[in-house]
Amino acid sequence: MNNRQLFLSHLAQTTDFPLMIEIEKAEGVFLYGPDGKSYLDLISGIGVSNVGHRHPHILAAIQEQLDKYLHLMVYGEYVQQPQALLAAALVKTLPHPLDNVYLVNSGSEAVEGALKLAKRYTNRREIISCVNAYHGSSHGALSVGGNEIFKRAYRPLLPGISHIEYGELEHLENITADTAAVIIETIQGEAGIRVGSKTYFKALRQRCTETDALLILDEIQAGFGRTGKFWAFEHFDIQPDILVCAKGMGGGMPIGAFISSREIMSVLKNNPLLGHITTFGGHPVSAAASLATIQVIHEEKLTAQVAQKALLFRELLDHPKITGIRNKGLMMALSFDSFEVLKPIIDRCIVNGVITDWFLFCDNAMRIAPPLTISEEEIRLACSRIIASIH
Repeated sequence: MNNRQLFLSHLAQTTDFPLMIEIEKAEGVFLYGPDGKSYLDLISGIGVSNVGHRHPHILAAIQEQLDKYLHLMVYGEYVQQPQALLAAALVKTLPHPLDNVYLVNSGSEAVEGALKLAKRYTNRREIISCVNAYHGSSHGALSVGGNEIFKRAYRPLLPGISHIEYGELEHLENITADTAAVIIETIQGEAGIRVGSKTYFKALRQRCTETDALLILDEIQAGFGRTGKFWAFEHFDIQPDILVCAKGMGGGMPIGAFISSREIMSVLKNNPLLGHITTFGGHPVSAAASLATIQVIHEEKLTAQVAQKALLFRELLDHPKITGIRNKGLMMALSFDSFEVLKPIIDRCIVNGVITDWFLFCDNAMRIAPPLTISEEEIRLACSRIIASIH
């Protein structure tokens, strides 16, 4: 059996129509099939490959760690240099008092840890999230997701969850002294790149402070330079009580984190002790890759290039069938009249050597989230192929 047959026969499928693109190698912004066909990756594995595929600095860090050790012990017991250096580097990117990092394996797991932390610290049970939010697919993360289509088959989920409309000031009154936390994507991703105003986020921060509810910002997609700031919340002059990150954090390796203050995080140490446990969280190879990712973003000044690259995309993606473009940096959505218009365009893009996608809760918009390392020449190539795919 060839790889395609093995894929269909033995790997669990999540749709009846997988893309079935077979990739043999990836480098920079390109993926390569066994036949040598190249694909320009405009979605970065859904916001993961912020520094491109197989960045030399990331590969070197991985190789160096491979020569030392792999898994040693469950998280939090042994002093492991990759974890310690990564935590220190993350804290340097953050305002006081966000100085405690809990490393996990993925965005969903980071959300689970953040929800537990908020409940434990506040001794409250109500969690508020947003309509059309996406925070992951595990039970807790799914519970605070904001789209019933993806939830109804798995109920009962966590109790005490309510939803507000993202960006709606009047809905902030729903945050009360019973609320443990509000969890919100700083930039809504699967809703099709929705960006709240600075006024909204300042009011949200103020309301959480007034009610002693914790503010959890989900930057799983928006963090690590994607919006033109290292963290998207920097655009809004606020800061969270708990920050959640993953995806672009690992340079292509699986890793996530929830980050808070020492005071808040300390509640995981007692009543009960081991309040959150992970076996592979902060795996030393992933931690080494993540530290290297931070270094690449800083050394190559990738965040400083985001605005100009986003502007070039907006200038070049000009076509009558494109009804609008929403973005915050290189987190972009191209709107079309309907999914029926968009889906054939995405299919033709793939044939023409460009990987794009739509959004879970916004199926009439094309996702564009390329590696931050993409060059002007590669942007022009990608846009020309997209325009050529619009019939």
